[in-house]
Amino acid sequence: MSLHGLLSVTMGVPNAADTGAYYADFGLTPEGDGWYSTADAGRQLRIVPAPTRRLVELRVGVDDPDDLARAAAGLERLGVPASLSGTSLQAAEPVTGTRVFLDVAPRIQQKPAAAEHYNGPGRPERQDSRAPGFFRPGPVRPRKLGHAVLGSTDHGRSTSFFTDGLGFKISDRIAGVGAFMRCSTDHHNVLVLAAPVNFLHHTSWQVDDVDEVGRGAFAMLEGRPERHVWGLGRHYAGSNFFWYLKDPAGNFSEYYSDMDCIVDDQLWTPEDLEGARGLFAWGPPPPASFLHPEDLAAMMTGAHAPR
Repeated sequence: MSLHGLLSVTMGVPNAADTGAYYADFGLTPEGDGWYSTADAGRQLRIVPAPTRRLVELRVGVDDPDDLARAAAGLERLGVPASLSGTSLQAAEPVTGTRVFLDVAPRIQQKPAAAEHYNGPGRPERQDSRAPGFFRPGPVRPRKLGHAVLGSTDHGRSTSFFTDGLGFKISDRIAGVGAFMRCSTDHHNVLVLAAPVNFLHHTSWQVDDVDEVGRGAFAMLEGRPERHVWGLGRHYAGSNFFWYLKDPAGNFSEYYSDMDCIVDDQLWTPEDLEGARGLFAWGPPPPASFLHPEDLAAMMTGAHAPR
């Protein structure tokens, strides 16, 4: 795959300072000028002022200038204007207006997480000691940005921009509702969902394992139960463990671990998922506000205000 990863997102919000403080609590490191970094991939989130919450910009890594030329040709076939400058290609997703850049950039390198020993029937791998998760020092820090989810008033056209235009590949679909798309070996890096208004649904951040998912959410909710949205559970599409929280602007943020990895495209068959199967394999049922965020009506009328 010539596309190799999600480099960063820029999030527009009405309350940049409060939202930035939330993502610092979430485990991202403030870098100045609205930027926040992950442990493995550096600056991956920028927060800027905007009238309503939205995904302003998304950057994707490619290997070389030939990859930019291929994407430029794909966008031209769709009739989408694009600007090619040096090692970067810029285009606006035509429905949501999100600026998307393809940048020639090094591939993200991640050191493997330390091996943990989980006991099971007939498999006492950890003996005479408590689980190592009890003794991990310090707060949880996400390893990298995994994916972003966009609500689009024309999800078919938005999906075509990413796949036919930029070269993303479809991993699974939610029948008539959306498409999970990848620009790396991760199961998905962008999900576009049908929605009555264009908006950013959530960003998702990789941590080492399910213990880190739980530790991160526990710390975020201590004294702040209003941040809870949905979790703990395991998705069907992508197979990852998840826990969702809500930032002060109304965007959801997800801790995840154990995502499906698609290395050989020929060995993966996308599915058309129906109903709850596309959302989760186990866990509590999703709240109504996850499927239809409480501020959607306000955004549709232009009356949105952060809580």
